[in-house]
Amino acid sequence: MFVTSRREFLAQAVAAAGAFTSLERAPTGASKPKALIAITLDLEMSAQYPRRDIQEWNYEKGNLDDATKKYAVQAARVAKERGGLIHFFCVGRVLEQASVDWIQEIAAGGHPIGNHTYDHVYVKATKPEETQFRFQRAPWLIEGLTTREIIERNIRMTSAALKARLGFPPNGFRTPGGFSNGIEDRPDIQQLLLDLGFTWVSSKYPTHSAGIPKEEPTSNVYESIVKAQQSAQPFLYTTGLVEVPMSPISDVNAFRSHYWKLEYFLKAIRLAVEWAIATGGVFDFLAHPSCLAVEDPGFESIKLICDMVKDSSDNAAIVGLDAIAEAKRMQEEG
Repeated sequence: MFVTSRREFLAQAVAAAGAFTSLERAPTGASKPKALIAITLDLEMSAQYPRRDIQEWNYEKGNLDDATKKYAVQAARVAKERGGLIHFFCVGRVLEQASVDWIQEIAAGGHPIGNHTYDHVYVKATKPEETQFRFQRAPWLIEGLTTREIIERNIRMTSAALKARLGFPPNGFRTPGGFSNGIEDRPDIQQLLLDLGFTWVSSKYPTHSAGIPKEEPTSNVYESIVKAQQSAQPFLYTTGLVEVPMSPISDVNAFRSHYWKLEYFLKAIRLAVEWAIATGGVFDFLAHPSCLAVEDPGFESIKLICDMVKDSSDNAAIVGLDAIAEAKRMQEEG
């Protein structure tokens, strides 16, 4: 299912809200609600890619190389050809590059693009120097600014860059890095996002096992990943901000941190999506073109998700995180 208009978006949100309600209230044996499946890609460079000895990207997260941009464009095409869409999150510094034709093509294909801060800053930082490696190397860039001012400016600049360079505002906000409790412990950051016009955030990444690096994951590892999906379901913070968590396991966690083979990654995705379809839950695939271009050059993970949804007998739909967030809000409001 592919959203092409605001009307379609609202229709999906209403249907999704009904799905959430059904999931919470349906008695045992009742018909299953429709699962909501999202594919999300963060437009940033990843350390150790395309080679393990590369660390400079930590200072230049937005300096996307040609391979990463090419992969993002083709991934969008692959998803659309299979009836899906991808929700991208853009580091604002990306938009400093000479050409943005590639990302304009993505947007023209109907794929949402959200705010991922300008420099990939740590939004839970308590000291200015904690916000980003770039500012440790070049402290004059943040001279005289408080931690909050750095974070706020980073978010504001990305929204401004999207409007100026691409002609539209951001579709949602994702924190750089995911947190096991989301931003539950930072109501000040929740309020900051609300003040900046955001109604939802994607910041939670549940804790799970990933096994021993360079070894094949055990059945217990896969069971841990599937179990973690229960903690990756959307909810509202007390401030009213909607949280749409990221679903384990991410590509960076699997490939960079634990040296998984692609077959292990695909198995984890398949099991997690099967759980979502079986329960009528939400699955939010988290990955990065800079990583997948090396680890999954054939777009197998994206093809797998799209094909599983297509073969689900209308028990699942691929949507953007905005549809999931809107559905959750509508459900909470009755």
